[in-house]
Amino acid sequence: MSKTDTSEQQENAPEQQENLGEAEAGAQLSTAPVDDRGETSAVGGPRLGVIGWIRWFWRQLTSMRVALILLFLLSLGAVPGSLIPQTSVDELKVQAFKDAHTTLTPLYEKLQLFDVYSSVWFSAIYILLFVSLIGCIVPRSWQFVGQLRSRPPAAPRRLDRLPAYTTWRTTAEPEQVREAALGVLKGRRFRAHTAGDAIASEKGYLREAGNLVFHIALIVMLSAFAWGQLFKSEGGKLVIEGDGFSNTLTQYDDFKSGSQFGTDELEPFSFTLDSFSGTYEQRGPQRGTPRTFEAAVSYSEGGGKDKKAVIRVNEPLKVGDSKVFLIAHGYAPVVTVKDGRGKVVFHGAVPLLPIDNNVTSTGAIKVMDGYRDKNGKKEQLGFNAFFVPTFAGAGQGNMFSQFPALDFPVMALTGYHGDLRVNSGLPQNVYQLDTSKMTQFKVDKGTGVAQRMRPGETMTLPDGAGSITFEKDIKEWASFQISQQPGNGLALVGAAAAIAGLSGSLFIQRRRVWVRAVRGEDGVTVVEMAGLGRSESARLPEELADLAVTLTAQAPPAPEPAVDAVDEPAEEAEGAEK
Repeated sequence: MSKTDTSEQQENAPEQQENLGEAEAGAQLSTAPVDDRGETSAVGGPRLGVIGWIRWFWRQLTSMRVALILLFLLSLGAVPGSLIPQTSVDELKVQAFKDAHTTLTPLYEKLQLFDVYSSVWFSAIYILLFVSLIGCIVPRSWQFVGQLRSRPPAAPRRLDRLPAYTTWRTTAEPEQVREAALGVLKGRRFRAHTAGDAIASEKGYLREAGNLVFHIALIVMLSAFAWGQLFKSEGGKLVIEGDGFSNTLTQYDDFKSGSQFGTDELEPFSFTLDSFSGTYEQRGPQRGTPRTFEAAVSYSEGGGKDKKAVIRVNEPLKVGDSKVFLIAHGYAPVVTVKDGRGKVVFHGAVPLLPIDNNVTSTGAIKVMDGYRDKNGKKEQLGFNAFFVPTFAGAGQGNMFSQFPALDFPVMALTGYHGDLRVNSGLPQNVYQLDTSKMTQFKVDKGTGVAQRMRPGETMTLPDGAGSITFEKDIKEWASFQISQQPGNGLALVGAAAAIAGLSGSLFIQRRRVWVRAVRGEDGVTVVEMAGLGRSESARLPEELADLAVTLTAQAPPAPEPAVDAVDEPAEEAEGAEK
């Protein structure tokens, strides 16, 4: 090595030390993991063994970038769960979708799109996101705790190189300036201490705390959702006015629960649907739009006294850990069926299912026991029913409802006799007839096979087979969803904490401020103030200026020294003598 190179290194040494001091001053402003450098081969490329690749994969998985990607994939994966019918929610809709889309069904089944939330790919994303967040939070938390326990670093040698800087001269002693600066900074909630000839301070730790709270809240939310899926229960029940429901498994029309839920955990309560009322927009472009749906119920908990309540849309009845939601409604015409001898073999309200927004409804009336034909032979009766609450009138097009309210109710019936096949051992839809073993009645009125009826009218079956009467009493029914979601409260707390933490990490700025006071060569104290933040912001220079103004009140600037006057006449005289 030449002397020239040695002298250059000696000259650059102070500058390198200054750069090192500035790097140390800006270090640890965040808890982001430091990028570890692996070993390099002789040709300069990276050389990773098995352990190195494992560390690299873990570092990528626990990075914030991958966590955000997984969170986006989780949100994206939930989209088909909202658009495609799910087996866990409604098996009938899933089957109807499969029947209507025979080409897409095999592909959807392979991709598990009918069971999105329990699919392998959705669970994999969920677990990876969980691991990523935990692996990201744990080391950052320990680093953050270490920062809280440590003091802000000492001031770098050259404060004038920092992005926010100011200086002035004062007649106050350096010790007085430092003491005043310490008081000002602590008064502004800076963590400050004396380090040599300067005051080192730092503020904005809640930024990183908010960041950690946000990610911890995400873990809480994911845990709450997983807990809710494992221990939830959800069932549906259609109740006609005047009928009731008891929260036991046999009372449900359909019931789904998590893998860890036991039927003995069902909340002990019951309720009766006293009445149902709905109002609709009467005129204008929104005619027929629902305005209010209200189900008046009487309920009791554990066999106690009856209580009154009104269940509305998005206003469920809360009983212990269970909620009773109002999800649908329709009409249940009351019919009376008699055999050929005039004996009543069926009387009751039959719920019909709506097929459009104006509550045009379809269903089935089944007489399974007690009926005998004119020869005394046991048979079963079935009727396909088509009901409209507001009929437009004969000759006014197809028989569809014009308005959802009971303004002009009409019901069309088509009758069958024979075997309903309810004892065949195969499951049946209670709203549909299996007519494979039945014979259709021929009637005199209507189309010959079906007859339209108004409330109070009777359809006489041919050959002395009996009759069916559409009674004037038309009841309404309401469909309720009874659910227990144990993780909802925890998920709400996690969501609120996530919003608070995200707000803190976005709007709080982490910054450091140093104040140095030293005696100058002329005996006057020189004060320097500088600030450094994680990111460039106009707020830091403004805050530093405000701190400087406050400090100058206790360390006022010294007057500028007078410039020595030049004795121009003497110089001119001397020049003249020469």
